Amino acid sequence: MNAERLYTVLKGPHVSEKAAMREDQVVFNVAGNATKLEVRVAVEKLFKVSVVDVQTLNVKGKVKRNRNGLVKKSSWKKAYVRLKQGQEIDFALVD
Repeated sequence: MNAERLYTVLKGPHVSEKAAMREDQVVFNVAGNATKLEVRVAVEKLFKVSVVDVQTLNVKGKVKRNRNGLVKKSSWKKAYVRLKQGQEIDFALVD
């Protein structure tokens, strides 16, 4: 995988209450066409950790109502990345 693709696979961490409760997993927003193998390689190379397992899922966009009528939010993809025991990613220290 080339370096350019490496940086486009991961869009950023997914910050939510449910994601914060997971102690052994880190949740990322990823590109819609990213595969599990690409996510694994990107996390291992960018954060220098060992990845045990990757689970991906497509999140369907919700239909919201506002003053202009109904608006559909865009769909996106997220990945649950389980790290090796004792390893963690601290996003405050990442360059």
